[in-house]
Amino acid sequence: MESGLMQTSEFDSGHLSITALNYTSPHFTSFLLTGVPGLEDFHIWISIPFSFMYLLAVVGNGLVMAVVGCDKSLHEPMYLFLTMLALNDVLLCTVTVPKMLLIFWQGPFLSMFPACLTQMFFVHALFLSESAVLLAMAFDRYMAISAPLHYATLLTGSFIGKVGLALVARSVTVVTPGVLLILRLHFCRSNVIHHTYCENMGIAKLACNSITLNSIYGLTAALLTTGLDFVFIFLSYWLILRTVLQLPSREARTKAFGTCGAHLCVILIFYTLAFFSFFTHRFGHRVPRYILILLANLYLLVPPTMNPIVYGIKTKEIRMRVLGLFSQPRLPMNNEETRSK
Repeated sequence: MESGLMQTSEFDSGHLSITALNYTSPHFTSFLLTGVPGLEDFHIWISIPFSFMYLLAVVGNGLVMAVVGCDKSLHEPMYLFLTMLALNDVLLCTVTVPKMLLIFWQGPFLSMFPACLTQMFFVHALFLSESAVLLAMAFDRYMAISAPLHYATLLTGSFIGKVGLALVARSVTVVTPGVLLILRLHFCRSNVIHHTYCENMGIAKLACNSITLNSIYGLTAALLTTGLDFVFIFLSYWLILRTVLQLPSREARTKAFGTCGAHLCVILIFYTLAFFSFFTHRFGHRVPRYILILLANLYLLVPPTMNPIVYGIKTKEIRMRVLGLFSQPRLPMNNEETRSK
């Protein structure tokens, strides 16, 4: 290949032999994604639940977007934020899962450096926007319960549009420096990434020069974005629960507790998997690699699968409209059919 890059890939009896020589520029480097290390013999079996979860995520979130988009009565802040979450979930799954399934079904996948870097950018940007949308939804619920009289005047359509743009801008602003830090690295050891998708530290660890700056920036960015999101989300729900406890109706309290409890369970799963994967990937040197890779896949796939159920199906208005899509109205019987009865 050009620019001093020489790569030889050989597949012999199902075994992979890769030689990577004299990397002088990362721009022409290709990376080989191998899947879940140590579980190669079980890739087909692993692909079954992953395929099922991906299908549920796409169909469930697609239904939520279709219902909200087609029904003008649902063009309210709560449902618009839910649509943002559904769109983000579909994109997050689609960026990673199809290529992951190809690896499970066909074996190691060769990805050119620009494609790998693009996937890395979208994985981290969409994860950040997922966290930000969850924070916006928590704030929306807090305003609806704590300040119902000012809710409609504060959360207008233009305001929600600006929030959406701010979420995108934050993701791009935070992730772009991480991409630029990858571009400064030189790769001379191996082009094999023992993972199912391209992510920041998975690429950086293949570099010959120091990745200290990459690691520090990644850790700092995560703590100042998703870390603060997590704190503010739980602060919002704590204030919501405190307000709910003051409601005079026991039925209203029970309903609010059920809704908030379901939301908090999904949020806990999302952040627990994400932070455990994030910190063990950097500091958990004794954690088996296949555990790290499975967790890195689950924290991108489990929340998109559960979100349409917890946030969508449990919402009465959306549930009734989804059921209406699949229920056929009975046609009135004509007189002849009536006489035959």
